[in-house]
Parts: sequence; structure tokens; C-alpha cells
Amino acid sequence: MQRFTTLLSAAVLTTGLMAGVAQAQESTTASDQAQTQAQAQTQNFSDEQLQKFADASQEIAVISQDYTKKLQGAEGEEAQQSIREEANGKMVEAVEGSGLDVETFNSIGQAIQQDPELMKQVQDMTQSQ
Repeated sequence: MQRFTTLLSAAVLTTGLMAGVAQAQESTTASDQAQTQAQAQTQNFSDEQLQKFADASQEIAVISQDYTKKLQGAEGEEAQQSIREEANGKMVEAVEGSGLDVETFNSIGQAIQQDPELMKQVQDMTQSQ
């Protein structure tokens, strides 16, 4: 259980990081973001999508741990920003490598935060690996 909580925390943290990247790329408005969150609450995700989310989340947790250590050792704001950007790139690669796009990954992450049953379903998927 603690492993999954850590995994989910990293995924949620990453969701926030990648959302910033996606926003910069797409320049969405506040109403678009609210609509995306509302869709995350009502969207039904396939088992395949949830499994891909679980797989990507595990990779992201490892990346997050590695880059947190690097970030702690970085001196200066410029060095820290460079490390954050590199970490974001690796996390986006992990998500896309799992077969999901960043938007879908973020939607699942938001839905999991709001739906305990969905969270349990993803938790079960990670524990069965």
C-alpha cells in the first residue's frame, strides 16, 4: 500500500509538472482547464489505458527519485531549472513510451484523485506486476 501511495504521489506530482509543459505548448485558457478536469471526472478509461497509466507511473516514480536527488545537489536557479526541464522531458518520454499521450495520462491522474474506486483499480494493477 505504501509503495502505491508513493507511486501515486510521484504520478500526481508529475501530472502537475507535465501539465505545465502541456499548457505552455497549447496555451490553454482557464475555462479549457476546467473543462478538461470535468471530462476527467466523467470519462471512462479502458483497462488497457489504466494499465498503461500504471506502467508509466512506475517509470515516472523512478525518474522523479533520480531527479529529486540531482535537484537537491544543484546550485543556483538556472541549474535547478535545467534539471527540472530534463526531468520533465524524461517523464513525457515515459508516458509516450507507455502508449499514452500526456493529456490522457493527466486526465487519468486527475480522475484517480477524485475516484477512490478508480484509484483502487490502478493500485491492484500495479500490485499484480
